[in-house]
Amino acid sequence: MEKAPQAILFLLLTTVHLGIAQNTNINGENEVHVGVILDLGSLVGKIAKTSILLAMEDFYAMHPNYTTKVVMHIKDSVGSSVQAATAALDLLANYNVKAIIGPQKSSEAFFMSEIANMGKVPVISFTATSPSLTFDNIPYFVRATIDDSLQVNSIASLIKYYKWREVVPIYIDTDYGRNIIPDLLDALEGNDARIPYRSIIPQSATSEQIIKELYKLMTMQTRVFVVHLTSSMASVLFTKAKEVGMMTRGYAWIITFGVASLIDSLNPSVLEAMNGALGVEVYVPKSTELDNFTVRWTTRFRMDNPNDPLLKLSIFGLWGYDTMWAVAQAAEKVKSTKENSEDGHEFLNAILQYKFRGLSGYFDLSSRQLQPPRFQIINVVGKGWREIGFWTAQDGFSQKFTKQKSNKTYLNIEPDLNPVIWPGESTDIPRGWEIPTSGNKLQVGVCTSSGYPEYINADKDPTITGTTKASGLAVEVFEEAVKRLPYALPYEYVFYNTTGSISSSYDDFVYQVYLKKYDIAIGDITIRYKRSSYVDFSLPYTESGVAMIVPVRESINMTTWIFLKPLTPGMWFGSIILFIYTGVVVWLLEFLGNSKTALSQIPTQMHISSTFCTSDIAELLV
Repeated sequence: MEKAPQAILFLLLTTVHLGIAQNTNINGENEVHVGVILDLGSLVGKIAKTSILLAMEDFYAMHPNYTTKVVMHIKDSVGSSVQAATAALDLLANYNVKAIIGPQKSSEAFFMSEIANMGKVPVISFTATSPSLTFDNIPYFVRATIDDSLQVNSIASLIKYYKWREVVPIYIDTDYGRNIIPDLLDALEGNDARIPYRSIIPQSATSEQIIKELYKLMTMQTRVFVVHLTSSMASVLFTKAKEVGMMTRGYAWIITFGVASLIDSLNPSVLEAMNGALGVEVYVPKSTELDNFTVRWTTRFRMDNPNDPLLKLSIFGLWGYDTMWAVAQAAEKVKSTKENSEDGHEFLNAILQYKFRGLSGYFDLSSRQLQPPRFQIINVVGKGWREIGFWTAQDGFSQKFTKQKSNKTYLNIEPDLNPVIWPGESTDIPRGWEIPTSGNKLQVGVCTSSGYPEYINADKDPTITGTTKASGLAVEVFEEAVKRLPYALPYEYVFYNTTGSISSSYDDFVYQVYLKKYDIAIGDITIRYKRSSYVDFSLPYTESGVAMIVPVRESINMTTWIFLKPLTPGMWFGSIILFIYTGVVVWLLEFLGNSKTALSQIPTQMHISSTFCTSDIAELLV
């Protein structure tokens, strides 16, 4: 692979010095030769060819006084990076082209990067969307389309809107397919979602290989798929997905911009197989000019391709049209007949500086690529599609097209989309997961409690099945946690027979997790330092500590005699006898040693008796 670029560079160095000259035709117009490299056998190539031919006719019909005339030289890459590079060399050597429109694929753009750099010839592609095409390494490359990384945030927002936590990307094993995955991963992580598996489809995959991969996906629990394939491969994928039963209730499919933009040109049988899928495509503002051009484009396509099925104008055709206008305008601005190395750089700057409102919308390449667009979310229904909303990075989702509402990011905006008809003609939002048809179950170790069956109680079914049954608080906590997971978690209980002392039995039980005999263990297991050195514990769901328990009497008669409750009737009777006894003794002592009468001594006797008795009762209460 190292020798091919070196050979290309060698050929380039021997041909590019012929110069990038302009010729003058019989009308006195300076001819500016421009190369076009497309895969003319693909949907995009056929659509784009008609668009760029009409673009040149319309441009010079509107500007009859211009002194320059773009002459196009269209080459077919037949979908090959090597053929695209060969075509570029031929255009430079034999036609002295001043710019190259194309190539169509991102992989072809990589292959042609050295040619563009060494030849100082601008390369403008309106179809190469790979994020890895950086302008630092390819200074003469211009992306007259969007970067694939711009659409991943809209896809991640859809995942978040429908509360899906897992998604499986299905992508082609090329630069176009692989280079979107890092950005998709970052966007999903920012929305609390993850990718449990990547389905990579080889570029040369057969129908049998695709069916095999689909059956593999059916065995998994995730039911949300993001399809990032070419239109031809996506057609095969969805046709086979319907055959194996994956376009039914419970599944969710999202197609990326590359396929969604060509949805109108797909075979009706493919659209029928895709029913229920969501798609993300660039929104094109409606206009009278666009409607008139669409009619003329359809007529021209039928004339140029009489034996081919009728295709529909797509955003790629509009970008091709606007790109040719930008190139033609730049050629008129430069008007250079000099044969020098700065000519290509001057032409590039003229292209980047030209801004206008084209058929595709506002066309601005000052950043070496188009500005972030408004995405349209579509739902494939019947043999067509319906619009369910729009998305922008600033305003998030909206049901109708409106101007930017605020400077807030989409994460702060409440999502708003129209209802969707899902696969299987269901209106219920798929939950995003199902219990897989096969696969290993989580092995949950359980044992009989050491004396608290309320916490955990487990035993084996004595029947032929020999299944383990478990109950108790620990089991209920575990099963409730499983129910709250946003995905299916099949599990089965495995019985562990505890023998010997309680401590050693539980140590051995926990150690089985370390030995990977069980995936987890549940029960009334104490968290100890020794055990935590080889297994991880969950946070305790019960509190430990010391508490005092006292009986509570609910039926207490709250009457005026409540003050009698502290002492029992026997205690009160004894206190009364003590009161009387004390009073009699004091009375006798006072009467015998005093000249007062017996009646006059009674108040003194009662005071002293009450004092003694009150003191005794207080001591008893304390």
